[in-house]
Amino acid sequence: MTEAPGSSLPGYAGPATRRSFRRIKLGLFLSSLAACLFVTLIGVVCTRIMALAMGITGAATNFDMLSSGGFLGGMSGAFQLASYNFLLFMINVPAAWLALGFSIGRFPYRGIMHRKPYLRWGSIWGAILVGGTTGFFGTLASIPSGLGALTGGVFIGALAGALCGWLFHAIVKPANQLADVDIDVF
Repeated sequence: MTEAPGSSLPGYAGPATRRSFRRIKLGLFLSSLAACLFVTLIGVVCTRIMALAMGITGAATNFDMLSSGGFLGGMSGAFQLASYNFLLFMINVPAAWLALGFSIGRFPYRGIMHRKPYLRWGSIWGAILVGGTTGFFGTLASIPSGLGALTGGVFIGALAGALCGWLFHAIVKPANQLADVDIDVF
């Protein structure tokens, strides 16, 4: 099917004009630092809440990942692993930077300016990174422990990732940058 000359092509097939955005690298760097901090803080809070819940209910106090704690032991282990996330910041920050850079870091160039996709994809990548790591270490103990560690890690990662997506969107402000019209007279 041929198009008449002068007819406009759809937006995705038009000429490749790359728009320049400010603060994307800064947003990615600060979001990846915040990811490490958020995972640590959420892990500490979840560890304390789980210990408090186990104490109130009178459940066994020895819910370690390696001592046949099962599902709850794995979840407790995931919370404890997440609370020590800051110790490996030299690995976690670049990993978060890459994951966020190849996902939400490309959204402004695609014209995505609403907050929901940034929150969604930040949450997805946080769940993959934290859940995958804690799930791997949980399955080294046992399968039920691995499922509990995966569940706890996905929860922490999704929450921290959503916060990082919100932070990136707040720093970059893609809607404001897409609406800016460059009026250079000279």
